[in-house]
Amino acid sequence: MPRPFRFGVSLTVPAPAAEWRAKCRRAERLGYDVIHVPDHLGMVAPFPALVAAAAVTERPRLGTFVLNAGFCNPALLAREVATTDALTGGRLELGLGTGYVQAEHEAAGLPFGSPRERVEHLRHTIEELERLLGSDDHRPRPVQRPRVPLLIGANGRRMVELTAEHADIAAFTGARLVPGSTTGRLTPVAPMELEESVARYRRLAGARAEPAELNLLIQLVAVTDDRAAVVRPLVERVPGLTVGQALELPVLLAGTVEQIVAQVRAQRERYGFSYLTVLEPYMEIFAPVVAELGGS
Repeated sequence: MPRPFRFGVSLTVPAPAAEWRAKCRRAERLGYDVIHVPDHLGMVAPFPALVAAAAVTERPRLGTFVLNAGFCNPALLAREVATTDALTGGRLELGLGTGYVQAEHEAAGLPFGSPRERVEHLRHTIEELERLLGSDDHRPRPVQRPRVPLLIGANGRRMVELTAEHADIAAFTGARLVPGSTTGRLTPVAPMELEESVARYRRLAGARAEPAELNLLIQLVAVTDDRAAVVRPLVERVPGLTVGQALELPVLLAGTVEQIVAQVRAQRERYGFSYLTVLEPYMEIFAPVVAELGGS
């Protein structure tokens, strides 16, 4: 029996207080299950933004999507997590990742490290959070027990291993960093490669009593009668990618609402993705799909 669908929206655009509150309320009215905030310089600070979202909404959960562990000290992060969970009434989902934008680390005066070093720092952060927040002596204390749900953004082999060990939610990006990019440029991965990553996760997590919920970040949503026209700009930027291949990319949802609903269902069947997150520019466009599939 497949997991019921959940849908999140990542609010990426900073806004004054009234506008921020209005778009959080709008996300709730549209039926989104989770309001996400990313962790990039130039965007809002995640924890105060989520507390503000909680003040004007009742139903959606509130997630960091995802915190850059390279920006964080585990003990200080534990305080932020516990405080935010308390101030949101136990609605927090904690998303963590290694960080992938070298330029942001340089701007913050923080070391970037090798991929292995970043994964090991994330592992240390997760283990310290589990130790600190799992202790009855820690103050402040989070509301949720046994812990705040943990989402890990997974891509490479070591990250999938870490996700299988610790995550309640395994988040797949369906994209990878362009080699040599320091600014976070991403290129999509082929369906077969994504399928292999999910299969690797399932093998590694096979002994767990409760497998993680699988999440996918959607990069583009377009309601259209001309699907090919939507993907042509991407085809022009990615060498060797054809229109047909682009239309098969899991991170791109294009077509009529009925076609997109069918795509989402097919991806749950093929990969197991029951929890989809869309970016803020597509919040309204994707809303009919949320209305059709939410909770089913």
